[in-house]
Amino acid sequence: MNNMSSEQTMAMPTKAQGNPCTRVIAVTSGKGGVGKTNVVVNLAVELARAGKRVLVLDADLGLGNVDVLLGLVPRFTLEHVLCGSHRLSDIIISGPAGIQVLPAGSGLPQLTSLTDSQQLILQSELERTADTVEVLLIDTGAGVSPNVTYFASAAQETIVVISPEPTSLTDGYALMKVLCRQHREHRFKVLVNLVKSQREATQTFRKLDRAAERFLNIKLEYLGCIPLDDYLPMAVIEQKAVTELFPCSPASRAFAELAKKVAEWPNPELPKSTVQFLWQQLIPMS
Repeated sequence: MNNMSSEQTMAMPTKAQGNPCTRVIAVTSGKGGVGKTNVVVNLAVELARAGKRVLVLDADLGLGNVDVLLGLVPRFTLEHVLCGSHRLSDIIISGPAGIQVLPAGSGLPQLTSLTDSQQLILQSELERTADTVEVLLIDTGAGVSPNVTYFASAAQETIVVISPEPTSLTDGYALMKVLCRQHREHRFKVLVNLVKSQREATQTFRKLDRAAERFLNIKLEYLGCIPLDDYLPMAVIEQKAVTELFPCSPASRAFAELAKKVAEWPNPELPKSTVQFLWQQLIPMS
């Protein structure tokens, strides 16, 4: 028996309706300081330039900084949606290249523990975006907290960002171990950030890949690398995406190549690709 309301049914894109499925991609990391949020915003800009309708969800709930990195000043955040004073469409702000950003706010500990009524509000609001977004990029927090692992396991694809630092490898491995054993995730795409050379990137990936294959029996896919680039901290200071401010820089060229790979991924076959499914996975209905 189908208990979905007519509004919910309309919000879910199907092939019969001719609406593209929303591709949900979580970008995560085992530790902070590896440039994860920078990866998210620059990937979003490059995907938008390729013609994709992109929404960035700052899922570092309570400590979000996507808006800060892009120099955006939101009037409202998820806090206003959760208290019922605003709709999701009221708080989404436009960023470079036409990307849309859903700001999480900062210094809001109440967002890290949602009530049942808040969960219902968020599910309903995100369902309304399903037929207007082609790519939903989720910038998770770092580490292995329940929020991080739920967002990562609910997404259709998970990109784990690591750097050559030994602590990044250790923490990235720990994150994938939790996702594998607690959420039955067995496929991860790995992006190596802040590298001095292609050789360093491949060596870093191989270390992680060998450990994951031997002890976790999971499959890692090398997604590429982003080089150390003096233009990156300059763009951060200016609160701009490096691909916007310095489009010819080495990092910008790498982000363009990354976006090209992502745009060429085959269409998702599972219903996990819709925003509605994502949020129901994240927040199970009681």
